[in-house]
Amino acid sequence: MFTFDVVPGDSVRRTLQSRRGDVLDIVARTYRSHEAGETVNPDSYFLRFPEKPDSRIIALPAFIGADVQLAGLKWISSFPRNTENGVPRASAVLVLNDYATGYPIAVLEAATISAARTAASAAVAATALRPDGYEGTRVAVVGGGVIARNICDYLHAAGCAPDAYLVHDLHEPSAQALAAHVRDTQRRPASVTGDLGTALEAETVVFATTALEPYVHRQFEAGQVVLNISLRDLAPEVILGAQNVFDDVEHCMKANTSPHLAEQLTGNRDFVSGTLAGVLNGEVKPAADRPVIFSPFGLGVLDLAVGAFALQQARADGTAVSVPDFFGETRRW
Repeated sequence: MFTFDVVPGDSVRRTLQSRRGDVLDIVARTYRSHEAGETVNPDSYFLRFPEKPDSRIIALPAFIGADVQLAGLKWISSFPRNTENGVPRASAVLVLNDYATGYPIAVLEAATISAARTAASAAVAATALRPDGYEGTRVAVVGGGVIARNICDYLHAAGCAPDAYLVHDLHEPSAQALAAHVRDTQRRPASVTGDLGTALEAETVVFATTALEPYVHRQFEAGQVVLNISLRDLAPEVILGAQNVFDDVEHCMKANTSPHLAEQLTGNRDFVSGTLAGVLNGEVKPAADRPVIFSPFGLGVLDLAVGAFALQQARADGTAVSVPDFFGETRRW
């Protein structure tokens, strides 16, 4: 009855890389479940450090009912200075709990899960917000790290086929590496620009940085789609000049995200147009007369749904590591 599995990173990585289409479907379906009230997604909890103001560890608890019936917690750290030593910024674990008993049933390496659900979220938004497709357009990616690489992979898996990619990063080797990755995996033109303004002219702009405060003050144009994945790059005035779509409005209005700054500036939420689930359900239409900005705070229910899928696959292919007698007592008496 009381089984407990550990799913290592290599198992998670191989499953998610080979099943990106499934991950896209899971993320879209989970957004709809969340919109329908079939989930519980409390606020994230931030552990910060006085001597490392750029670093944090975040706890994201969540529950999905419907056909998943699992609770869980993602515990993810972000230490940007890791990149100076060639180490990824983020590391994470995901604990899954059985809803019937509350007992933990598995722990999974979750930086891979987090990157995949973030990238799949961006790709689901990209296809929904540009329904006419990407032919004849360019995608600019601001930031050249792990999340940016995953976003490019998931855009490709979702069928987004721009004429070219443009990459901008303050660390040029990272930009060059991402451009090379796109050329190698998509056989698509990808170049690097050191000029942020040039990148911001692309029809679709993806922000995947570690920025702590806004540095983009220029307005976007009608027809541009902005995937505001890193949440803090855009000045509030830029938010106010666009149609704004969120994964969850309440979650985005905190922690001095760009939308939160816009709310503080205006004292209202009149700039909110709706959620991505609303777009998927046909209730919110992408604007033609304004740029469209998608701002996802990142919902724990997405990690939970993708993690449940990774656990299912790991058990099926034998890569889940069972830990016998993990629980010290399994009987009350």
